[in-house]
Amino acid sequence: MPDTPARRGAAGGDLYQRYMAAYDAHRDHPRTCPNCPGRPCAAADRLLESFERLQEAYLTWQRDRR
Repeated sequence: MPDTPARRGAAGGDLYQRYMAAYDAHRDHPRTCPNCPGRPCAAADRLLESFERLQEAYLTWQRDRR
């Protein structure tokens, strides 16, 4: 697949991997955290912030490559 993130360049592929890992961590956190039912805990907030920063960085990188 010529347009996959890994084929667009090492930096973009690595950024995409970190972005997806941050998404997975944020998505999976409430399943194991006893403090999250009803309202996200501080750790969940940090995971969301990390995901948002990496998402923005990846989308910016993708936009700037065009």
